[in-house]
Amino acid sequence: MPPTSGTRAPVIGVLALQGDVREHLAALAATGAEARTVRRPEELDSVAGLVIPGGESTTMSKLAALFGLLEPLRARVRDGLPVYGTCAGMIMLADKILDPRSGQETIGGIDMIVRRNAFGRQNESFEAEVAVAGVDGGPVEGVFIRAPWVESVGAEVEVLAEHGGHVVAVRQGNALATSFHPELTGDHRLHRLFGEMVRDSG
Repeated sequence: MPPTSGTRAPVIGVLALQGDVREHLAALAATGAEARTVRRPEELDSVAGLVIPGGESTTMSKLAALFGLLEPLRARVRDGLPVYGTCAGMIMLADKILDPRSGQETIGGIDMIVRRNAFGRQNESFEAEVAVAGVDGGPVEGVFIRAPWVESVGAEVEVLAEHGGHVVAVRQGNALATSFHPELTGDHRLHRLFGEMVRDSG
């Protein structure tokens, strides 16, 4: 297990199969983390936390299977690896998808049911202020791009934020997920929160 204690920067990976990988790497680096790309099982073994970025969840799940990452990801998340999913990453962390595409699989880890593209298509993307429990300094700017929302959660899941009456941020143990993209705004508070989760888990 990579070192995370003391003053050493936490080593946090970004699943780099598809999606907005570069933006997450930059956001993590801005919080003082050592950010790395993860495409293979051996790279997954070298990180103390993992971000699953936005992108296209069906493509991401197929590529994870192709690269031999799906089962190792599931095993690490089951074992308590801190993980943060944004947009498509939220879908990947859901135990169940309400409307999955044919052959679509998830990593799981959060006892929730999500609805894909719930806020509309690409041309219906929008930004909105979102008050997130546990994040100080006022609301964060949420960028919603073909974003999912959470239909329901289990008893162990903490709802951190809602927008328009729909759940858009949750946490269960070491797993964090948001419907929106904080990595696109220059506001790194959610990445800083995740870095604290990684340090605490160490």
